[in-house]
Parts: sequence; C-alpha cells; structure tokens
Amino acid sequence: MRFTFTEKKVEPSEELRKYAEKKIGKIDRLFRQESDAYVTFSIERGRHIAEVTLKNNGMFYRVSESTGDMYASLDSAVDAIERQIRKNKTRLAKRLREGALDLGAAPGDVPAEEPEFDLIRVKRFALKPMTPEEAILQMNLLGHEFFAFRNQEDDGAFAIVYKRKNGGYGLIQDE
Repeated sequence: MRFTFTEKKVEPSEELRKYAEKKIGKIDRLFRQESDAYVTFSIERGRHIAEVTLKNNGMFYRVSESTGDMYASLDSAVDAIERQIRKNKTRLAKRLREGALDLGAAPGDVPAEEPEFDLIRVKRFALKPMTPEEAILQMNLLGHEFFAFRNQEDDGAFAIVYKRKNGGYGLIQDE
C-alpha cells in the first residue's frame, strides 16, 4: 500500500505515521491489487481529526473521524472503512477478487461552463463503464448525493444516479 500523509495545523510524530501505516496496511489484505492511502491529520477547535481515503482499482473509500486523541481518531477511521468494505462485501467480493473493477469510476462532478455563473470548483475525471448498481454503491461509499458514470447496460451511454428526497434512487440516462 502506498501512503500519502497530509498535515493541517498539526505536526504528527513519526510514531503516529508508523502506527497509521500499520493499522491501515492491514486493510490491504482485503484487496487483490495494491492500494493508495491518503491520510490527513488535522486539529480544529481542540478536536483531533483523522481523514482516511483509500483508492483501490478505481473504487474510493473515505471516512473522517474526530475525537480528543489522534490515535483514537485513526482507530475509529480504520474501523469505519473496514465496516464500509464489509457492509458491501457481498456485492464487492466477486468483483474485487476477480479484478472486474478495472472499470471503476472516480468521484466528482463536471459543472457546465456558463459565463453568468461564478464557478467555485471544477473537477475532471474519466467516466468509467459500470452498472447502475455499482454506481449507487460507489456513490454511497463516497457519501455523495449523485454519481456520474457510463452505463454498461446501455452501451456506455452517459448516466447519473442520485438519491431521491423521499427515499430510493433515481437514474438519469442519455438518449
């Protein structure tokens, strides 16, 4: 597993970094291919925040935990990511073991460029072919309200899945 550490308003000790590598490295056994781990340590209003993002074969797992101690925050974050993976294991197990997630998608949105609007942020990413079920799973893992992808069931047509206010999910497809 490859690690990238980021610090915000805190200088973590080398011991904390090694502890993070050891704890997060244990999750790597759940994946067939090598993963990337992005760990951010920060302190805000006396709360120690550990944010962990794992990227494996196009799938993202993200969690942020806040406690009074950085080690406890890291432990909680690792436990939460493991729960995310295990919760979806029945759906993901076959794909992760067989490497079918080579077509996984990256998160984000591409806003339309209109001169009368003030664009605050622009993200670019490759739209990967997947089924609507896989897109809903990826959207839930990221904690997003919508997710753009190429629909494998519709010859790679552009599609968006989204959470409906009254429950359930919606699918918007290109004609």
